Order: sequence, then structure tokens, then C-alpha cells
Amino acid sequence: MSNVPVELKYTKDHEWVRVMDDGNLMVGITEHAQDLLGDMVFIETPEAGGKFEPGQEVAVVESVKAASDVYCPVAGEIIEGNEALADAPETVNSEPFEGGWLFKLKPDDASSIDDLMDADAYQELLASEEH
Repeated sequence: MSNVPVELKYTKDHEWVRVMDDGNLMVGITEHAQDLLGDMVFIETPEAGGKFEPGQEVAVVESVKAASDVYCPVAGEIIEGNEALADAPETVNSEPFEGGWLFKLKPDDASSIDDLMDADAYQELLASEEH
């Protein structure tokens, strides 16, 4: 079973969201997603200043198996892309919930994260996908 930290929120597209102390959001792909994709070889993160709506493509991760879009979990403005991943995309595999974050987002509405799944709901989603 994949590691699903309880302090995070999750999307049906296997992104995780961490609310930071300043109210902004840190976003990455889940351990489950990186397991399915395999070894990362290229990651395209968004540039600061971009405005995105929920479900809009915001980043791309490419592995030895496939390329996959990463979607914005809530409406907001990008405040930082994780530029370190350009030189070390494998960080998403080794540290999906720490150094492997993809971007930081200033949400348009802080309460919008309440619409995302908690760890229990995400684990139920994973269990349903296995059958």
C-alpha cells in the first residue's frame, strides 16, 4: 500500500496538496503516481505568475514509461516552480512528499482545499482502482 500522509489533501488525479504556514499550497504527485510512472527523466514545472483553474494542466512529468500531465488542484496563481527538478527529476521518485514537490500556489480561495480528498478518501480511491 502506498504511503498516504494524513496531513495532506489529495486529488483524483493523484496530486497531493500541503497547506504551508503562510496559507499557500505546495503541490506534487503522490507516491502511488510516481510508482506507476517509474523513474522520472524530465519534469516541466510552471513559472511564477501563471494563473490556473482547477483541473487545468500546469506541469508535465516524464518517466521512462510515459509522460503525464499534472493538474492544478484549486484555482490560484503559481508563486514558484521547483527548478531543482530540472537537474534532478529523480527526486520525485525518492522524495515525492518532500524535495519532489512540483510547484507552490497561492489559492484564490483558501477554503477551496476543503473540496479535496483527505487521506482516508484517497486510500479508498486507490483501493477502488486496484479492483
